Formats: sequence, structure tokens, C-alpha cells
Amino acid sequence: MIKSVLKIIIAVLMVINPELPALLDLGKLPSENMVNMDKFVLVWNDEFDGDSLDKNKWGYSWWITERKGGYWHEDMVSVKDGNLVIRAEYLESPPENYYENSGLDMDEYKPGWYTGKVTTRDKYEQCYGYFEVRCILPAATGMWSAFWMMNEGVYNVNNSGQDGTEVDVFESFYYKDNWWGNDAISTGIHYDGYGEGHHGDSIGKIFIENDPYKEYNTYGVEWNKDEYIFYINGYETGRMSTGGVSQNPEYLLLSCEFAGDNGIQESDRHGTGEIERTPDENWPAEFKVDYVRCYQYKDLV
Repeated sequence: MIKSVLKIIIAVLMVINPELPALLDLGKLPSENMVNMDKFVLVWNDEFDGDSLDKNKWGYSWWITERKGGYWHEDMVSVKDGNLVIRAEYLESPPENYYENSGLDMDEYKPGWYTGKVTTRDKYEQCYGYFEVRCILPAATGMWSAFWMMNEGVYNVNNSGQDGTEVDVFESFYYKDNWWGNDAISTGIHYDGYGEGHHGDSIGKIFIENDPYKEYNTYGVEWNKDEYIFYINGYETGRMSTGGVSQNPEYLLLSCEFAGDNGIQESDRHGTGEIERTPDENWPAEFKVDYVRCYQYKDLV
């Protein structure tokens, strides 16, 4: 009931002023504007119909294995029942084959919170187009899943995102029991590295009509030379061009992460809520991805 009332309030505020819900930290609803797929053609996709990850399309090895409040490990990634599945759970005895053949080394395998990620880095990159994922979000606190894009120009500190921007099509920070509900995601961008020169922007918290932790939804972004336009289930949620839009090809990532630092989980970072190891927290949590599809503008093919 509270969620329904809140969504009505948000809808009314958006009519008065589209910026009011965000200013009041209430989140907002998708608009009635739909993505126009007639101008695109499918150029790359993975439907995850096999029984293992397609290594011609995806890889594991990038960044360090320790990731914020936990660890990334390739054994936490599988393909089954037509989905890519990234598992997340606490392991007293971690898997032994840390990023096989990656050249990475750890002195010891530590107990902790483990999950995974996959990336098309060095396998597939694209500049401009429409990018979409269909997925079910992991139902757990203290962590989040994401569909995002990157290139190495993100690290250039020059007061511009045109050479590279981290584009977060969605991040699922809000699985927790707050009065305003938890059926929401966040969308934003980052550029100029991740230190003192960092810049970023966000369209804020976006509510989803159905339960994203039990039902499939699509999350997409249209990227052209002028702006990024974000969508949920084909309906526009917002657009931005802060810092100038990336003009270089970017690769894709699907990932889960735990809140925290240096491999130590900390509660309620990025609004994830406190992590709880109770039966109703659904451990191990699973991020299930039905497909990833990349479209290009017909006039650029």
C-alpha cells in the first residue's frame, strides 16, 4: 500500500515539476516516452542459451580480484537455464582457481564475501547505439548488481568525458525495507578517473513497476554524439550529457559487488542496507541475465 501511494505522489509531483521527486529524494517513475527501435539494427548479442560462458564474447580477468567489500572469482559465474548467473555469498573456503591463466597472484585465499563479473574488454567494443540487458536483480542487502560500460579514457583527468565515460545503465542499490520501498535502481555516469579529479552525474533513483527481484525487466541506454538516454522496459527514465558524451568505443560489464573496502564488507554503503545472513536474505543471491543486446544506428552500419 505504501509503495502504491508513494508512486501516486511521485506521479503528481512530476506533473507539477519533473525535478521535484528527485529533489525530495523520493525517486521518480519512467516517462511515457518509448525508445524508437526502428532506427537501430542488432549488431552483437548473447542470449546465454548454452551451458557455459562464451569465451569469444566474455572474459573474467580485469582489475584486481579484491573488489570493494569482497572478492571477484570466475567460479561464481555460470550459464544455466538460458541465463548468465552471477552468484554472491559468504565462503569460508574460497574456490582455488583464482582467475585461471590471468597472471594474477594472491598470497593466500581468504574467507569472505565472493561474487563475480564478466566483461567484453578486448573482445567487443562499440561507439554509439542502443544497449540493453534483460535480467532479475539479486535479492540481498549489502551488495548490488550492475550493467555498465567503460573504456580506458575514463582515467584521463582533463575535465571532459568525451575521451571516456563510465556509463552505469543501472546499479541495484536499494534492496532493503525502507518506507519508500525498494523496487528501484540508480543510473549515472563517471569520468576523469576516481580520485580527486573525479566528476559524475546521476538521474537519480528510478522506480520499477513490477518486482525487479522476482521478474525480468529490461534496462537500456541510447548513446549518441549528443547525449545518453536511459530506459526501463523501453520507457525513458532520463537523459544527460554532463562532461560531454564519450566519443570512443566502450566495452560492457555485468557485475555484482559488496559494499566495503579492502575486501572487508561494510554495511549500508551506497544505500545498500546492512548485510544480513538470514534465510529471508536469499543467500546465495543470484544476478540472472537473460540476454545482452547491442544495436547500432542503421545509418552508421
